[in-house]
Amino acid sequence: MFARRPVGGVSLWHVAAWSERGWLHGFSGRAGGVSRGPYASLNLGLHVGDDPACVLENRRRLCRAAGIDPGSLVVGQQVHGAQVAVVTPRDRGRGAFSPDDAIPGVDALITDAPGVVLMALYADCVPVFIYDPKRRAVGLAHAGWKGTAAGIAGRTLAAMADAFGTRPEDCWAAIGPSIGPCCYEVGEDVAARFSALDPALVREQGESRRLDLWAANEQQLVAAGVPPAQVTSARLCTHCLQETFFSHRAQGGRAGRMAAFIGV
Repeated sequence: MFARRPVGGVSLWHVAAWSERGWLHGFSGRAGGVSRGPYASLNLGLHVGDDPACVLENRRRLCRAAGIDPGSLVVGQQVHGAQVAVVTPRDRGRGAFSPDDAIPGVDALITDAPGVVLMALYADCVPVFIYDPKRRAVGLAHAGWKGTAAGIAGRTLAAMADAFGTRPEDCWAAIGPSIGPCCYEVGEDVAARFSALDPALVREQGESRRLDLWAANEQQLVAAGVPPAQVTSARLCTHCLQETFFSHRAQGGRAGRMAAFIGV
């Protein structure tokens, strides 16, 4: 399960069993930074209207707490799609200091390159971490409802298989903090789309419909061949835990961003 580890004023969430194996990964909370207003305080998104100098200082603090070089980060543009990019050492630093050179048009990144740290940004969407200890490869997906409906978790595994020879049965996967089925209200069209996949993914509550993105992504990982015992979920709702995490929905669309990161 996910555990909280405070380091130098920054709170990082991690899968305890992964950390015991020395697998580099983590997910940030919203405390410990220098941003103000709706971005208070550890906003890591350069694209949300915050002062870029504050965001870069926040990223330095995150990297210091995680023990990683800011120049090793690689960030995708994130367009709520399901495209996957293979990251190489030549990509180090892309999106780390400016959104202008982030890898365009992708919501998932994969790599087997030591010294490269994949990073993605969240404020309700689902972080999907994948670690392949046999091929020494990792993947990180940003799964909103559109990406989940397009099968981004399975696509990330398929891309790892093509690029690195990854076998899903060797992989370990984790679902990070994100909006939960307790709070994620969706319209009838989105509900119908997921109900067609599995009626249990949508909960009727009076006139509202709540979507379980956690279960949807877990199902994709298992369907792709990851053993259920090797899939874990934080079960932490960003909408419920607004003092701990940013939430795009809870904050009316004006919110900072947490970061997930993973590396070989």
